[in-house]
Amino acid sequence: MGFLSDSQKGAGDGGQCSLPRGFKGLIRRKQVDSIHSKSSGTGHHQLAKELSVPHLIAIGVGSTIGAGVYILVGTVAREHSGPALTLSFLIAGIAAALSAFCYAELASRCPSAGSAYHYTYICVGEGVAWLIGWALILEYTIGGSAVARGISPNLAMLFGGPDSLPAFLARHSIPGLGIVVDPCAALLVFVVTGLLCVGIKESTVAQAIVTIANVCAMIFVIIAGGYLGFKTGWIGYDLPVGYFPFGADGMLAGAATVFFAYIGFDSVASTAEEVKNPQRDLPLGIGAALSICCSLYMLVSVVIVGLVPYYAMDPDTPISSAFADHGMQWAAYIITAGATTALCSTLMGSILPQPRILMAMARDGLLPSFFSDVNKSTQVPIKSTVITGVIAATLAFFMDVAELAGMVSVGTLLAFTMVAISVLILRYVPPEEVPVPSSLQASIDSVSLLYSSSSSPEDVEGQNPKDSIASGTESTKLLIGKVDDPVVHPLIPKLAACMLNENRRKIAGWTIMLTCVGVLLLTGSASCVGLSSFFRFTVCGLGGVLLLSGLAVLTCMDQDDARHSFGHTGGFICPFVPLLPIACILINVYLLINLGAATWTRVSIWLLVGVLVYAFYGRTHSSLRDAVYVPAAHVEDIYRSSESSPA
Repeated sequence: MGFLSDSQKGAGDGGQCSLPRGFKGLIRRKQVDSIHSKSSGTGHHQLAKELSVPHLIAIGVGSTIGAGVYILVGTVAREHSGPALTLSFLIAGIAAALSAFCYAELASRCPSAGSAYHYTYICVGEGVAWLIGWALILEYTIGGSAVARGISPNLAMLFGGPDSLPAFLARHSIPGLGIVVDPCAALLVFVVTGLLCVGIKESTVAQAIVTIANVCAMIFVIIAGGYLGFKTGWIGYDLPVGYFPFGADGMLAGAATVFFAYIGFDSVASTAEEVKNPQRDLPLGIGAALSICCSLYMLVSVVIVGLVPYYAMDPDTPISSAFADHGMQWAAYIITAGATTALCSTLMGSILPQPRILMAMARDGLLPSFFSDVNKSTQVPIKSTVITGVIAATLAFFMDVAELAGMVSVGTLLAFTMVAISVLILRYVPPEEVPVPSSLQASIDSVSLLYSSSSSPEDVEGQNPKDSIASGTESTKLLIGKVDDPVVHPLIPKLAACMLNENRRKIAGWTIMLTCVGVLLLTGSASCVGLSSFFRFTVCGLGGVLLLSGLAVLTCMDQDDARHSFGHTGGFICPFVPLLPIACILINVYLLINLGAATWTRVSIWLLVGVLVYAFYGRTHSSLRDAVYVPAAHVEDIYRSSESSPA
């Protein structure tokens, strides 16, 4: 058995030798960014390691809690949940926690910029990773523009009314074009962009200050609303229809709606490369941010649905209207201030991840190297940040992108789904081969000769490959020594173990794929109510069988031992695998399918553009096109060999 696999000899095709050449590029997977891969690049590609747990909590909470919560409580309570709105937030929080667990493990194992794009590239392949990265670019661009566009109306209310902003900040209609420009939104995007260019620590501190103001406004709602509730007897809960006026189905429908209020915690993972202690801080930051958001959502909903009967809530201003009904009109200013600060914090959280996504894709050669430049003084990807800000500001100035908001959810849910699939791949079929630069061919040959002339990897463990094969005489002695002692080379048991492991990996790989197919069939048939009942239930049953069978097989199957050495060790371990990731996939795919045909039509156009960009640029400029794939267990030896070789 040679050092390189047959499929990977030569210039890293990244796939089976029998696959078409074009398909090989789509499934080639990159190495987890390590100290070796980073040190081999230029120094100015390093981001500043400045973030700790409080910074990550500020990013997570600030990116998650937007002004939507000030409206969602009224809309969802009136149309879906009724007084059971609190349970809807709880169920949605639990569903979001499934994705958070998956993110926490991958972020601590692979702490590099790129978030879901980076994890997908490592575990699934280049083609899917490109689509995830392309979808995330759309998500953050549209999301940032939509948030900025929503700030000016709230800001105007603080100054006395819709038309109270100065003329140079107020919205204006362009005659004959039907376009309403928003200078305030564009200006705020430029301010946030400039702040992000100063440095990650400085911008995070600013976001923390704004987030604290928003949290204080929510705490005011909870405390003052609780006082009014006890004073008036919680009339919102004293209803003849009971706690579930729309039934359990209504509560679950409400949970599906408010689930999107938890989108944003994944921004924490995008800063993984800038965290001081990622193995400890990233899981804590993600978990704490999600817990704080869920607690605030539930407490606010408990209070508001108790102050006003659900059917009497104002769908546009439910919280301020609830206080006004009890003689506290002045509370509307505090609530509006909270909504404004929430939007400002969310705007920062929307723009922050995109330059890092662009930088990660440019590092991998899928985008021009221009995007990967990191400023040496601020250690921030300034060029990518400025481009992100200019595009977001332009959209916010000219377009009302509210109708495109569903496209934000597509990018997030696709990322959540691929992160859960990546956890399954990591546990059951982690990459056996990883790419190294072709410039290390001499070190690869050295280590290959060493392992080929040794009975087992254990015989050379702890040795420096250059020292072990420094001369032809030593290599000859090593070879002769092994010939004289054939007993220490148990070839047959090793080959048998290798074959069993290969079969287990094939079974696990096919099981994961069929499980995902089952999820797609089950959720698709359950959502398509227009199909005939027989066809719908048949497909639904087939999907359910595939899903449950896959879950049973993976539960009974041993996880791959290589998972223990995958990436950086010592971090968070996702519990209840494979049940938790499969449940995460099921929930996210169901929400994806139910986003609507109009949203998917728009997203499909964007993804088609991405396919063309990849076909004409990314595929041919990928940093892996000339890479050499070697067994993952020997990567450290290769880098040690290259470091010890003479310059």
